[in-house]
Amino acid sequence: MKKSLVLIVSLCLVLSLLFIGCGGKKDTISTDEKPSENEQGTTKPDAGKSQDDTVVGVKVSAPGQYPIVDKKVTLTVLIGGNPAVEDFNSNEFTKWYEEKTNVHAQFDVLPVKGGQEKLNLILASGDYPDVIMSAGLTASQIMSFGSQGVFIPLNDLIDKHGFELKKVLEDEEMAYVKDVITFPDGNIYAMPDINHCYHCSMAQKLWIYKPWLDKLGFDIPKTLEEYREILRAFKTQDPNGNGKADEIPFAAATTGWFAQLPGFFMCSFIYCDNNKSMTIKDGKIDVSFNKPEWKQGLKYLKELYDEGLISPESFTQDGDQLRQMGENPEIPILGSAVGGHMGVFTQFYGQSGRWLEYVIVPPLQGPEGTKPTCYYNPFMTGFDTVITKKCQYPEVAFKWIDGMYELETMLRSLFGRPDKEWRWAKEGEIGLHGGPGLYKLLVPWTETVQNNCWYQSGPQARTSHFRLSEVYDPEQPLEKILYEATQLYEPFRPDYTEVLPPLVFTEEQASELADLEKTILDYVKQMVARFITGDADLETEWEIYLKTLDDMNLARFIEIHQEAYDLKFKNKNK
Repeated sequence: MKKSLVLIVSLCLVLSLLFIGCGGKKDTISTDEKPSENEQGTTKPDAGKSQDDTVVGVKVSAPGQYPIVDKKVTLTVLIGGNPAVEDFNSNEFTKWYEEKTNVHAQFDVLPVKGGQEKLNLILASGDYPDVIMSAGLTASQIMSFGSQGVFIPLNDLIDKHGFELKKVLEDEEMAYVKDVITFPDGNIYAMPDINHCYHCSMAQKLWIYKPWLDKLGFDIPKTLEEYREILRAFKTQDPNGNGKADEIPFAAATTGWFAQLPGFFMCSFIYCDNNKSMTIKDGKIDVSFNKPEWKQGLKYLKELYDEGLISPESFTQDGDQLRQMGENPEIPILGSAVGGHMGVFTQFYGQSGRWLEYVIVPPLQGPEGTKPTCYYNPFMTGFDTVITKKCQYPEVAFKWIDGMYELETMLRSLFGRPDKEWRWAKEGEIGLHGGPGLYKLLVPWTETVQNNCWYQSGPQARTSHFRLSEVYDPEQPLEKILYEATQLYEPFRPDYTEVLPPLVFTEEQASELADLEKTILDYVKQMVARFITGDADLETEWEIYLKTLDDMNLARFIEIHQEAYDLKFKNKNK
């Protein structure tokens, strides 16, 4: 029972970085091995079932065989906006996958900003596309629209037409997946996006500029007070050597991957995840942001702010502006910053090379010792690819999605073209895990706009073995740096069972929670900034803050989460 609970909960959040395909006719391959050179690009006729099926006037191939249909079929696909993809419709991977499958995808792309609003409008309109993919559907939305028949159950399609997903579900490492994607009514409505991203699991990190530490004679700090002394030195001792007081000891932003306050620092006092900051103890859910330790954390950050050690722009600037600070063209001015990686506040592989000069700061010891770091279980980033009732070819749509879990297709989807953006590993090349490598990137991983791949959009099955099978290249050290940095956080990772997993709410719960969540979490975010900057007095207004949370019905906010948690996890294991 406990093991099952842990497996389900271990699917959790997260936060958050990787693929398969073949053309013509050949055996598909597992994510643990590459095809031999004379096998790449074909699928043998005996893969999967031996006979084709006919649906709505088209012949559908047996599982694992390509093309999927005997004559071209068009699917309309609503996909979440991706700032790193120029155009999904003209994308090189899109064109390659169409040739492989004989399925033409016509994409409607949600805007990066305001995408959720447009998605909600489309769902409310009844004018659905055939497929919705990587659009940010919540578990509650999936269950609600699934129970109404808008999103079709996939159970029978998996049984009859599944090939790649079946291999995923049968993998021991993936034993938890089926439990997670199966909703309380027993149906599977969405295809999973699996990503065993180790460094994503503890992405709430602090980075510091090593050349300034060396110049001023400091080691990497271990405590909050050591860090405070370093920030003071950054501010007053001219570490960039230009004779000006232009150094910014620390900065954050309102957007960017874990670039916000209070995040990293609050975890030295009490658990904080820059989301709901909810924890579980002995099966009971609670929040962190109304506890005395939260007030202590705010007090520490306010003291830093009052000394001019935190940039005032931290509460107004976006991620792009933070990166401009980190990449100041004339001379370094940013001493430290929070982010899931250095690319949050610098430019990966940029001309300055400055991103390599920032090093990781492990969790800092607070007043009561070092507390658990923020943890987002890396096993699944979501399960929000669905087929709607408007789809004339659900079997074709399913097989088209199912094929995206195959190794070469994933590599092409993530990185681009073989032998241009990536290649298969050569004999003797070693992966990040120290064993034989599987693939090697030929182009550095960046977030610049391109049109060769989907850059993590769409469902994938990136196991830990797959991710760590990337050939280590000293010229592209990013993944190794992040892996080793995260190992320093590992001793402070909380137990799976102590962190809130993704929950599914009934339609009534979701409706009630929507208003509560926005009201409460927006207020907490607002007061964090006000308390740190002194716009609100932490000593005289703290009790008012607590009463306001109570008046906003924080108790019911917690209760709804408890009800959903008990239904999905406790009852499931009786």
